[in-house]
Amino acid sequence: MEISSPSFKEGENIPTKHTCDGENISPALEIGALPEGVLSLALIADDPDAPAGTWTHWLMWDIPPLNGIPEGAAPGILGRNDFNQTNYGGPCPPLGTHRYFFRMYALNCTLNLPEGSTKDELLEAMRNHVLASGELMGVYSR
Repeated sequence: MEISSPSFKEGENIPTKHTCDGENISPALEIGALPEGVLSLALIADDPDAPAGTWTHWLMWDIPPLNGIPEGAAPGILGRNDFNQTNYGGPCPPLGTHRYFFRMYALNCTLNLPEGSTKDELLEAMRNHVLASGELMGVYSR
């Protein structure tokens, strides 16, 4: 499953607009062909280069099987990120260049997890339901 963005290409800089130094608005994501049988999508965006370990920036699930998510949109249920918020938290590295992974999962079910669930709860609920996945990686430094 291919994931891309009109805002940045794989491995390129994430525009300031989508970070804590700008508008902190989520980038638009484009989703390639979905597998047969997909009933919902889930999204995890995180930074494995954070000093304290992987930092979760955005969690969303029960997204309808779409071919894209518009900039600033949240068409699914939002989980609690590591900013302790249920929204998109853009890149905000304390120092150096960090990698940010936007991972989309095609699922054979809806998850019906409550809003504010954690990344671990999402991963557990998705277990054995992932039909396909794809990722887009961008970088950002301050």
